[in-house]
Amino acid sequence: MDSSDYYIPAVATLIGLAVKLPGLVKDWRDPLVRSVCLVIALGGAGFFFAAPPTITAVNETTGTANFSSPLVYGIISAFSAACLLLIVHWRGGPPEHVRSVSRRWQAGYALVVVMLVVLFALGDAPVDRHTDFDTYYATTPFIREMIVLYLVAHMTAALVTTVLCWRWALQVSGWLRAGLWILVLGWLLNLAFSGFKLAAVAARWAGQDWGALSTTLAPLLSALSAPCATVGFLMPLVGPWVVANWRAAKTCRKLRSLWRELGSASPRTPLAGPIPWYSSPQVRLTQREAGIQDGLSLVAPWFDTGVRTRARAAAVAAGHTDDEAARIGHAAMVAAAVRAAGRGLPTGSRGRPDHAEISAVRTAPVGVSVALRSSPIVAAARESGITVPAEDGEKSPT
Repeated sequence: MDSSDYYIPAVATLIGLAVKLPGLVKDWRDPLVRSVCLVIALGGAGFFFAAPPTITAVNETTGTANFSSPLVYGIISAFSAACLLLIVHWRGGPPEHVRSVSRRWQAGYALVVVMLVVLFALGDAPVDRHTDFDTYYATTPFIREMIVLYLVAHMTAALVTTVLCWRWALQVSGWLRAGLWILVLGWLLNLAFSGFKLAAVAARWAGQDWGALSTTLAPLLSALSAPCATVGFLMPLVGPWVVANWRAAKTCRKLRSLWRELGSASPRTPLAGPIPWYSSPQVRLTQREAGIQDGLSLVAPWFDTGVRTRARAAAVAAGHTDDEAARIGHAAMVAAAVRAAGRGLPTGSRGRPDHAEISAVRTAPVGVSVALRSSPIVAAARESGITVPAEDGEKSPT
């Protein structure tokens, strides 16, 4: 594999960490948030330190041949433990049970990391191997045991995590289920990674050369598993947020016509205060909805129910449904009121907001906004349906 095959997954995982970093800063006391960030950070670190250029730099800096091997093995073992702990905390259960299981996994993998360092110190690996360390030293005392311990620990975590995610995915739905199935795929790839590595080592014991499994195929599977792990863990956390903002953005776009229409009634005074350019779609939608409410109150004294009635009747005659006709009627009334307010026409004796009509528009602002943009009946009312609101109980003039 090329160096980019290691660094690209590392960058991808760091991007995932950057996505979750604001949540970590905000909710750093939440063990689930911390676990997610730890998993992503360790996954990215594993790829970064496993890249051949990084291996060379680390070995030269430390002055110890193959120093990167126990370092990478330790990072990957910590990553495996972090994934197990994340699943345990994520799934939840009785607090005492969660704490007990977590302590056992933590103790077990802490022992693994310590043993990796001890075995490397006891062994002799004088020749730097950047890509085939596993198979080159597969028969070297102590180094052999270190390699096997690392692979077995990784396979154990992969198998247990796969089973836990699989069982849990069958019990849930939505974003959580989708994320768990992606995690299952990612850990099956990790399981295959360890399996191919171990097969290549075993073949070396038997005097065979299956080095391609360890140096070519296994790293490729690991590179494929990295985005699966990142996406799988982030999807249930980020997915609902993405959907909520997407829906807010769509609604905000649909309300644009009503927002602009009401804004034209008083062009020198904005409907709502400014917000930062980086505001989320949900914040922008809140601003737009608040501005529309103020705009409706502003033009309500010019609301003419006669305009609404005539526009609604014209919409029914044109074949629109009752709901569509009602929205077109309200849109025509708003458009005529905005034009009247802009021209400074008198409000008659009703110079106060018509709360009933405001409420009617507020119940379907998106539909009214769409009608303002697309209905020719509304366009006609905007140009010719301007009247002074009738006195209470009187018929609006035509």
